[in-house]
Amino acid sequence: MLTPFKPDDSIDFNLFALNLNAQLDAGIDACVLGGSLGEASTLQREEVMELLQFAKQNMNRQIPVIVNIAEGATDAAIALADEAEKNGADGLMLLPPLKYKADDRETVEYFKKVAANTSLPIMIYNNPVDYKIEVTLNMFEELSSVPTIQAVKESTRDVSNVTRMRNRFGDRFNILCGVDTLALEELALGADGWVAGLVDAFPAETVAIFRLMKAGRYNEALQIYRWFLPVLELDIHPKLVQYIKLAATQTGIGSEQVRAPRLKIEGEERKRVLAIIHKAIETRPDVSAYLSPAKKVHAEQV
Repeated sequence: MLTPFKPDDSIDFNLFALNLNAQLDAGIDACVLGGSLGEASTLQREEVMELLQFAKQNMNRQIPVIVNIAEGATDAAIALADEAEKNGADGLMLLPPLKYKADDRETVEYFKKVAANTSLPIMIYNNPVDYKIEVTLNMFEELSSVPTIQAVKESTRDVSNVTRMRNRFGDRFNILCGVDTLALEELALGADGWVAGLVDAFPAETVAIFRLMKAGRYNEALQIYRWFLPVLELDIHPKLVQYIKLAATQTGIGSEQVRAPRLKIEGEERKRVLAIIHKAIETRPDVSAYLSPAKKVHAEQV
């Protein structure tokens, strides 16, 4: 989820509800609060709890709400996990320690200590590209003895890692693609889910691709994905927050407002990103047949 702000830097809860319920209407299965796109680095802990409580109370359809934990100290991560659980979170997304490049032993111990202090299910966020720590197969072997560590947000950028995880662990861990530009490929390789970014601006198309791939309707999913790819590439840029907020603004379910030190994009950069977004909106495919509750996508429809 994006965290929308007002010009005075306070959270725009009305716009948050609009975006959340647009995604719910499209058919998302769960949401993550306070992640990278949620501008975790600028949110106060009490704001994350306010978002959590608000989301639970203002959904037009109840789904699990997952709280992101991106802390530099083990004690701080444990405290946030405890507070999230007390405030109704359904699960946690857990990053390796920030600010210090922990080695394998330290990272595993960090994950285990957080897990030991909460009953919530945990999704490990494996993103060595952005966070410089890779959770290796051997580390997952050690974590496999912790029953509440149940999933991985796979963001290594190596699609074959999905197969490596399956070969090593079978179905022990749920695998969710965490990189928009690799979603179709990882779903084809057997990923269970997709922690998406551009879903914040194009929820219906994101859900349609996911449902079609899970139903084995590859060619239909591929056509939507080819249309979507130029926009999905906004998710793999250092300014993904500004770019995706701009996209959500153009589709009517977001605003451009960001918290400093981020700034709104301008000049030629803004023109270039808007051209990508506007072209996608002008050529937007009709995916309504894949979203209606009366027309669920099933493999037997192939």
